[in-house]
Amino acid sequence: MPPPPPPGVASAPWPGCRHLLLFAALLLASPSPGAAIDCFKCVSVNGNYRPCDDPFHNNYSDSILEAPCMGGRKGRNGVFPATACIKLVGVFDNGTRITVRTCALDSGTLTTDTEIIRMSHCGGFYFNGGYVRGCLQSCDDADACNVAPGAVDSLPTLLMVSSILTFIITTFR
Repeated sequence: MPPPPPPGVASAPWPGCRHLLLFAALLLASPSPGAAIDCFKCVSVNGNYRPCDDPFHNNYSDSILEAPCMGGRKGRNGVFPATACIKLVGVFDNGTRITVRTCALDSGTLTTDTEIIRMSHCGGFYFNGGYVRGCLQSCDDADACNVAPGAVDSLPTLLMVSSILTFIITTFR
């Protein structure tokens, strides 16, 4: 049994209070889901910027990773925290190849056909005044996801760290 608190200091309402406060502090320190996502931003036309082209290599990631990534929103001035990364790879009708990696955010319209980030798709579409045949992919599950799959989610890491700290505090007090 722990010793009583000194005069003028309130005691914890229950023995696990310290652990609950530690867990709450860790939870508050974790990244919020509303924070901007980090995305690679680059353009390559006919292979003129190899770091942007596929196959993509992380050797140049520091120079083309925008953290946090900001994007425009339909009908609004300025830039806002992005909610997704996108990658466009295609060929214009004149044979020009293009690769674009950037970020975007949902503008809040009701249909998926007007929101570029809601649905990845392949086919034909207009881009910068020209008709492109290719694929547009979007992702929002991890920072820099417009490069490769697989990133560590922060919740399992947070739970593991809080469990270890709770064990240490409980064992060595």
